[in-house]
Amino acid sequence: MFPATRLRRLRQHPVLRDLVRETALVSDDLILPLFVRPGHGIRKEISSMPGHYQLSVDRLVDEVGAASQLGIRAFILFGIPAYKDGVGSPAWDDDGVVQQALRTLKAAHPDVLLITDECFCEYTDHGHCGVLAEFRGRRDVDNDATLANLSRQCISHVRAGADVVAPSGMMDGMVAAIRRGLDDAGFPQVPIMSYAAKYASAFYGPFRDAAESPPQFGDRSSYQMDPANADEALREVALDLDEGADIVMVKPALAYLDIIRRVKDRFGAPTAAYNVSGEFAMVKAAAAKGWIDERRIVLEILTGIKRAGADMILTYHAREVAQWLK
Repeated sequence: MFPATRLRRLRQHPVLRDLVRETALVSDDLILPLFVRPGHGIRKEISSMPGHYQLSVDRLVDEVGAASQLGIRAFILFGIPAYKDGVGSPAWDDDGVVQQALRTLKAAHPDVLLITDECFCEYTDHGHCGVLAEFRGRRDVDNDATLANLSRQCISHVRAGADVVAPSGMMDGMVAAIRRGLDDAGFPQVPIMSYAAKYASAFYGPFRDAAESPPQFGDRSSYQMDPANADEALREVALDLDEGADIVMVKPALAYLDIIRRVKDRFGAPTAAYNVSGEFAMVKAAAAKGWIDERRIVLEILTGIKRAGADMILTYHAREVAQWLK
């Protein structure tokens, strides 16, 4: 005799476990980040992010096509420009690499959702997220001077075909400035996915290799959030929603599951979570050593992120997960 306790009865059969499962991870939850650079025929591997590449526009079209065949329908684009300057002006160049990618992808794959990251760290020669100014003898990002440029960047991307804009620089007032700019330019229907609670995290290291965007001095702690703060995240999210954000994001995800849960419980707004490059790279490194079961670990992590309250997950695991879920 193996007496079944009340709680264990519903775990006895795999189909029954599926029927009572409270959280379901599906391909429609996933957003795949992609990196585009100038040139032709380029597929440059990112050493710290196995399976990911800097892609020229022609190779990006193939990548999106292959991913969409797996069931991935949403993509976020990061640009590596042909040149950089002090204010990040390539970001709003209508012939810039992201703008070229948007036009080409819209023609080749009209049914996918194209999101563009809106920031300047990839486009400035100093690697910071906006226009620099002197403050009491130190250089820092000038918040208000950066807002107008953010608006220009978003308008340029939307004209080229972006379906959603995603400001990530954590500038105060960025959502209001972008919403006003898009509305005035005749794009009131375009949603804003705001990186509303973005922490000054150590988990971004591989991304900076991928986007060629490490800061040339200091760090980003004066505009990204202190990892110790939770109540502040709620204030940040409230501000962005008041300014017109349609989706709010918590970044990173894995070390901030409590923030995702609190944001979802407090506001009930569509909530994104970014399973960032460092989280991805750690899993890949451990799997390469044979220390973990990669498939089980990844599915458990992403299910946990969704269970915490995320409606959508930006993840570098998206292609593999979409295959596993088929």
